[in-house]
Amino acid sequence: MTARTCLTVVLAAGEGTRMRSSRPKVLHAIAGRTLLAHVLDAVQKTGSRIAVVVGPNAEPVAAAARAVAPDAEIFVQAERRGTAHAVLAARAALEQGADDILVAFADTPLIRPETLARLRAPLAEGAAVSVLGFRPADPTGYGRLVTEGDTLVAIREEKDASPAEKAIGLCNAGLMGMSGARALALLEKIGCDNAKGEFYLTDVVTLARVAGASAAVIEAEDHTEVLGVNTQAQLAEAEAVLQGRLRAAALDAGVTMTAPGTVFFSADTTIAPGATVEPYVVFAPGVTVEAGAVIRAFSHLEGAHVGPNATVGPFARLRPGAELGEAVHVGNFVEVKASTVEAGAKVNHLTYIGNARVGSRTNVGAGTITCNYDGVKKYHTDIGANAFIGSNSSLVAPVTIGDGAYVGSGSVITEDVPPDGLAVGRGRQVVKDGWAARWRETATAVKKKP
Repeated sequence: MTARTCLTVVLAAGEGTRMRSSRPKVLHAIAGRTLLAHVLDAVQKTGSRIAVVVGPNAEPVAAAARAVAPDAEIFVQAERRGTAHAVLAARAALEQGADDILVAFADTPLIRPETLARLRAPLAEGAAVSVLGFRPADPTGYGRLVTEGDTLVAIREEKDASPAEKAIGLCNAGLMGMSGARALALLEKIGCDNAKGEFYLTDVVTLARVAGASAAVIEAEDHTEVLGVNTQAQLAEAEAVLQGRLRAAALDAGVTMTAPGTVFFSADTTIAPGATVEPYVVFAPGVTVEAGAVIRAFSHLEGAHVGPNATVGPFARLRPGAELGEAVHVGNFVEVKASTVEAGAKVNHLTYIGNARVGSRTNVGAGTITCNYDGVKKYHTDIGANAFIGSNSSLVAPVTIGDGAYVGSGSVITEDVPPDGLAVGRGRQVVKDGWAARWRETATAVKKKP
């Protein structure tokens, strides 16, 4: 049997005025990914073609869509005249044809691919329209789904609803499916005889019934899945819901978390079973943690890879390009950026490693920094295996420390150190016996003078 084809039209033309932000609403982020990207990711997982409708002067939104879904077609809704008008902005995509047409919204970031698939099921059974419904605790403000038995009769916007219709608890989540064979004809019949003078997509239900076709309702299994984001408060609510999902998924996968409610993930965070995450850890985008690794409390990781059985933190920061090998120790108040720390190496305290390689089993003492930036360019520091870098040393890049080399504490290293060599780059210590007592005596006498 031939698989049914699908086109999903993602409406991303909304403004961000209620967000009190100059950023387009759909480019605000939860779990390190924009609202638009969450929706496009869900749609891509269904195998659907994608058309994205943006507003005028919305090239940042179009660019963001292309970055996530390079094959998506981009269309512009020049005037904001309602949801049906927005869908028809993608007429060229609709005319290419598909068995099923879905309409999704870029400000509904928690929608799951499985729900999009469920929304298509009635269309395969002959329905002209399928609508996603949900039952909020307070239906005020939502369009109501008017039904007769199992059949959807109409969607009534609240401002156009009668008192009896306002009492209905089943509400419109916004997402909709249409038969590809009927979609254009239904959309073209929609008028604007309503309180706002707009072309409502919801009118396709009544129009389908007038044409003798059926409409169906699919209820969302979880009402949080259809949470729309229009304000900063709703953005925070969506973040909380998604973090709950990500924490549950990590626990189910075998990750140990002693206080999961304090851990924040990005949508792409990958943590292997058997890893441990202590409280108050933040995973920004691009982090992978291997089995047996321990991420200790109050650490921040971004764009980093943590190898098997490695230990990070507490109070550590891994920046983009940090690559930690097996059984590496990165300790408290250590920052690693664009660097590889090889298996068994230890960087335990108060240290900055940037644009560097730290060889296997090397020990980097407390207070050491790689001086990688001269104000214009970044330079590389290469530290070999089994080396010892004494505390409070400054390694001025570009510089190479050979295998097995030893750097004396407090050194400023500006030249390469050969394998198994010793480098000491500091002033010679001078001791003056009795100096402190003589100084105190003189200073006290001066202080007592009137």
